[in-house]
Amino acid sequence: MGLPFLNGRAKRRDQIVAIDLGARVTKAVHLQRRQESYTLANYALIDAPSDDQSITHQMLTDHFKEVAKAIGKRKGDVVLAMSVTDCLFRQIELPLMPISDMRQMLKFNAKNYLQQDLPDHVFDCCYVLQRRPEVKPAEPGKKEPAKPALQKQKVAVGGARRQVIDEFASAVRLAGLEAAEIVPGFVGPLNAFEVAEREVFAKEVAALVEIGFKNSIISIIDGGELMLNRVVAIGGDRLTAALAEAMGITYLEAENIKIGMPTEVQPHLEAAFHPLGRELRASLDFFETQNDKTVGTVFVSGGSARGELIVQALQKELMLPCKLWNPSAGMELALAPEKMAEIEHIVPHLTVAIGAALAAL
Repeated sequence: MGLPFLNGRAKRRDQIVAIDLGARVTKAVHLQRRQESYTLANYALIDAPSDDQSITHQMLTDHFKEVAKAIGKRKGDVVLAMSVTDCLFRQIELPLMPISDMRQMLKFNAKNYLQQDLPDHVFDCCYVLQRRPEVKPAEPGKKEPAKPALQKQKVAVGGARRQVIDEFASAVRLAGLEAAEIVPGFVGPLNAFEVAEREVFAKEVAALVEIGFKNSIISIIDGGELMLNRVVAIGGDRLTAALAEAMGITYLEAENIKIGMPTEVQPHLEAAFHPLGRELRASLDFFETQNDKTVGTVFVSGGSARGELIVQALQKELMLPCKLWNPSAGMELALAPEKMAEIEHIVPHLTVAIGAALAAL
């Protein structure tokens, strides 16, 4: 799933650098492709520019230069994953028509299809989620089946303000790189999961939860089809703050024990996870009621998802099997020795970046 806001899809690449702009930490990966296999050649985690002040164009340019230096790519194509606060991602029904016509229709009539006015937005609705069913010819002696008045198809729509896209592309270019594609961060977990867990993605009903710093992405897939996708404003920041308040400790202390986690903090952790669990349960209930199907497993990723006690807390809240998954599973690792030693601890952070890279390969 791509949905790039820049027209770079036609070019098939054998390597790409992807940058996931986080609220607190920016993640970058260098992926290489050989036929249908992938290699993780490098990764980097860089502190993001402070989120308590406006980010200037120069700050953004300097940040991309720092990322390029850390990842070891001073020039070349990059794909940029936009945060969920900088773009939108929706599933809607549109009439059967060429992709270019869909974009134009959304540009001039966004409120009708997206329930809000979105002036000066760039849209990409090129990913068809539900194919048009084939109409079989009538058997001899029987009438032709009635044709619907207007046939529609389910498509994924990504959108972002043109000013933001232009600013990102300009900052990347001034940093010595080339923004080949800019994609919604929403598609990262889906792309990475499809490669890492092929059997589950293709055959099962499962939920994906990407726990970010400020927000979490909830997706439900059924046999390879995206059925539900939403963002909730609950992430690792809020979980840490709730844990700190419950235990009467500082934010930094809570952040440290959230990962190392002695078992005595588990009751406090379960209470902190209640709001996220409630939102996830509402999404699961909605899907199961609408589709008469049951979600089998919840797969958890994200920098705040490290540690088995976190998964256990979410599992207890949902009363449903939950498990961590590795976005680099099935890939060859060609990392420097010091990074190879850290990858198991770091890889939950890289889900969105890996998925964005896969969209461009």
